[in-house]
Amino acid sequence: MRRRIMHLWFCLLVGSVLLATPGSVSAQVGVSVQTGALADGATYLIEVPPNWNGTLFLYSHGYVTPGGANPAQDVGDSATRLFMLASGFALAGSSYATTGWAVQQALPDQIAVLDLFRKLVGHPKQTIAWGHSLGGMITAGLIQRYPERFDAAMPMCGVLSGGVATWNTALDGAFAFKTLLAPGSGLQVVNIANPLANLDLAEELILAAQATPQGRARLALSAALSDVPGWFAPLSPEPAPTDFASQQMNQFLWDQQVDFPFVFAFRAELEARAQGNPSWNTDVDYRRQLERSADAAEVRALYQQAGLDLDADLRILNETVRISADPQATAYLKQNIIYNGEIHIPVLTLHTTGDGLVVPENESAYRRTVDEEDNGQLLRRTFVSRAGHCAFTPAETIAAVQTLLGRLETGKWPHIAATNLNTAATALGPNFNIFATTQGLVPVPPAFVDFHPAPYLRPFDAESEECKFGFLCGDPFSPFHPH
Repeated sequence: MRRRIMHLWFCLLVGSVLLATPGSVSAQVGVSVQTGALADGATYLIEVPPNWNGTLFLYSHGYVTPGGANPAQDVGDSATRLFMLASGFALAGSSYATTGWAVQQALPDQIAVLDLFRKLVGHPKQTIAWGHSLGGMITAGLIQRYPERFDAAMPMCGVLSGGVATWNTALDGAFAFKTLLAPGSGLQVVNIANPLANLDLAEELILAAQATPQGRARLALSAALSDVPGWFAPLSPEPAPTDFASQQMNQFLWDQQVDFPFVFAFRAELEARAQGNPSWNTDVDYRRQLERSADAAEVRALYQQAGLDLDADLRILNETVRISADPQATAYLKQNIIYNGEIHIPVLTLHTTGDGLVVPENESAYRRTVDEEDNGQLLRRTFVSRAGHCAFTPAETIAAVQTLLGRLETGKWPHIAATNLNTAATALGPNFNIFATTQGLVPVPPAFVDFHPAPYLRPFDAESEECKFGFLCGDPFSPFHPH
């Protein structure tokens, strides 16, 4: 189990492209570096170049496994750090006071860093929020809760469906996995008492399922209910649209190596914070969920090949006793955090198309919420055609930053097309068009793509009719759901 958690931690590090380029670890000449602790014990890091141009980037880091090392971070990778500081931008960020689902601590900690920056350095002319993964979620949360403190934002690979939708979606996949592949196993999908033992059991069960055609078909259905993509290794070619066997193998790798620790172990950390189970599936029609899934064709093909009755399995899912949420736990997760679509500054998002931890459909959820409030003119999305979570090159990150800065400078969005972004990333040269692998850094061309993700399967936001009138929301087909 310890190896499994360490492997997951390595995947998250590689996914965030934490590069170690020559000379990048040591401080750049003339850069002022300030560190210390906030009142709640979180640490902070502030870096200001001698040619500071007045713009501050506040970085929110991603999920840290419960009890893991938790240093302050002010940028996602060292190559991007070099570029940003050399270009005159100041960088800052905190560690957050706790690990795990630390949204509650992260939001005030990041604002405390802004306050401290003003005291130690001065008032920025512009402040831009950015961050990866859970940090992308925190970035969107910062500009919603403290809109007057920011001029622009760039959530990267962000959990932009919000906390409730994210954990409901995780529940859907876990519920299908247990119901169809381990109904009498004792596997816990909520109210997890022993996280490590629960994850060990899930790992044993998924290995057994993967060994048979019938098991692989049902694993594909479980994955489809969470829209897990059929593409895993960042530098591998994407499987062909009809190569369903390869797609399913990649979904298996996502579940086994990355997603299951969150679904069957780290959920316990969230439940402890929320003092109960915040997720439910009482109003979900899994037949309709599959119809909307980006993986529906794969599931139908694999069920047919395995000689299984898909309708029968969907009927079992829809007739099995459902899981209800603890209202106070859901209330905690709504606070930490869901979105209301009220953005008042330019927001540019960045996501890989083959992200199986924070699926690209998160962007659909955020877009829908923002559009409901008629703020779509402030939001733009960019996508990179690559597998992996936060699997961006520094050049792709910088090209997105330059696009956002252009919007701030001119007051208008430039034409955001994949060809333009790829040209901008290529122009940054070979030192930034690189990617970290277990064998070291390798050159990688930019891979921006014009992409439209499928709808998010379990949307939940602050403006849904169910939320307004006190109902639990989440089923896009319910009569209370705004279409």
